[in-house]
Amino acid sequence: MMQSIYEKYNLKKVINASGKMTILGVSRVPEVVLTAQKFGGEHFFEMSELLIQTGKYMADLIGVEGTIVVSSASAGIAQSVAALIGKGSVYHAYHPFTSRIKQREIILPKGHNVDYGTSVELMVELGSGQVKEAGYANMCSPKHIEMMITEETAAILYIKSHHTVQKSMLTIEEAAEVAHRHQLPLIVDAAAEEDLKKYLSAGADLVIYSGAKALEGPSSSLVVGKAQFIEWIRLQGKGIGRAMKIGKENILGLTSAVELFLKEGSESSQKMKTRLTPFIAALNTVDCLTASIEQDAAGREIYRAKVVIESTSPLTAKEVIVELKKGDLAIYTREYRANNGIIEFDIRAVNQIEMDKIVQRLKEILFQKK
Repeated sequence: MMQSIYEKYNLKKVINASGKMTILGVSRVPEVVLTAQKFGGEHFFEMSELLIQTGKYMADLIGVEGTIVVSSASAGIAQSVAALIGKGSVYHAYHPFTSRIKQREIILPKGHNVDYGTSVELMVELGSGQVKEAGYANMCSPKHIEMMITEETAAILYIKSHHTVQKSMLTIEEAAEVAHRHQLPLIVDAAAEEDLKKYLSAGADLVIYSGAKALEGPSSSLVVGKAQFIEWIRLQGKGIGRAMKIGKENILGLTSAVELFLKEGSESSQKMKTRLTPFIAALNTVDCLTASIEQDAAGREIYRAKVVIESTSPLTAKEVIVELKKGDLAIYTREYRANNGIIEFDIRAVNQIEMDKIVQRLKEILFQKK
């Protein structure tokens, strides 16, 4: 069946060794989640009640005040910003850019104003906010945040991601302390993170998770946080949230994915390293490269194959990456360090057969170019 889909639409098969990335459809969805989506597609619901009741169900499961499902983590940023600016105002929901509301500045560490496929700044502006950068590209302290606070500040936004600058950055706990001392809410975008309570415990008021990354659900996002703020986000369905609405299938799919995730968790770091060990050994049989196991740069319990393209290689790391994507089977990798001659392979969505194909393809590429 899947083969016919590739043929019908003239699509390439893909090995996703880049991680849970939006450009490739993020995750493989478990059968139980697909079943929940199918049920959603075949039945009708009072949509407002579906959002409320699934939100309550997940809040009880996780042990938090409130949750809501939105269409994506990007929508989560925009709607959270709009919610905290509007503070439950129906007028603001219908007129988010009204001049009646002056308090709309969102303070963001400069090193967190990144492009992850679109920009954080754009999502804030979509939510009727105005970004005020704090600190510098290589440094942001609590004092840098505090000096940017004015009467027009609506919230502080913190991006927990490998995309952001990691060094010399204040912690979430430090950001929360500054926010709460000034009676301001703290939003944490933790799209790819796994712990659904950690950042609330650290002092965040709203935390945004991708439904399709660690949770392995459908395209969606889970926002957790204070009950009142969740209500304000729900109100955005009458405003900008209307253009970002999520269907019944994916609401039920994500709810099922959260339940499964809380029961079984994600692949353990030990299992990841065990699966990586023979892959690393096989990679090290390929001429002109050296492979080793390396932990995620943002400190998550994710381990990957780090491949260094040696100076004797006929191709640079960037050229190898290009070659891997050619042909009927496109192999996608993590490309962030290619300038330094390093390619990373994330195996969370890669099975043993696919690992063997990666090794074989690398041998073909480097042999042909000699």
